Amino acid sequence: MERCGWAGTEQIYMDYHDTEWGVPEYDSRALWEKLVLDGFQAGLSWITILKKRDNFRAAFEGFDPNVIAGWGEPEVLRLLANDGIIRHRGKIEATITNARAWQKIEQRVGFDQFMWAYVGGKPLLNAWPALADVPPKTALSERISKDLKKEGFKFCGPTIVYAWMEACGLINDHLTTCPRRQGCVALARGSDG
Repeated sequence: MERCGWAGTEQIYMDYHDTEWGVPEYDSRALWEKLVLDGFQAGLSWITILKKRDNFRAAFEGFDPNVIAGWGEPEVLRLLANDGIIRHRGKIEATITNARAWQKIEQRVGFDQFMWAYVGGKPLLNAWPALADVPPKTALSERISKDLKKEGFKFCGPTIVYAWMEACGLINDHLTTCPRRQGCVALARGSDG
């Protein structure tokens, strides 16, 4: 058994794979943070985001959407001057917009409930033997992306949504040869494992 090949050899990447990626996330705020970070990752490698994640958390007030929803141009300018994060105006502005959209969903039904409903409250378990078999997006990620956009979200295309679903454990895409596959299965709510 060996870990998924995308984890590479850098310790930060292997640690992320071994302790976070694919672990079912049920906290509304944490789900939103990961969706925002996946949006920032668009066009870049995930390891770039991982290495800057602590800087992002500091710059974005711990990713508290209730704080960020009240931000405007002064905060955008402050963030554009912060070289510890990805300085992309569109992605920064989208984070503020997404915080407002998150608030509406959170108040209406709970962001966690909204997202987990797409998979019936239980992670979808795929059985990919090789990285080449894992799709970049699916019909489900396309549907979720479309629904999020209707709710007001930005930077949440189907590929970003699919990567987010994998990271948050809505989909278990650990390869069949990966020792974390069963570990993540056991961490799902209602699991016998």
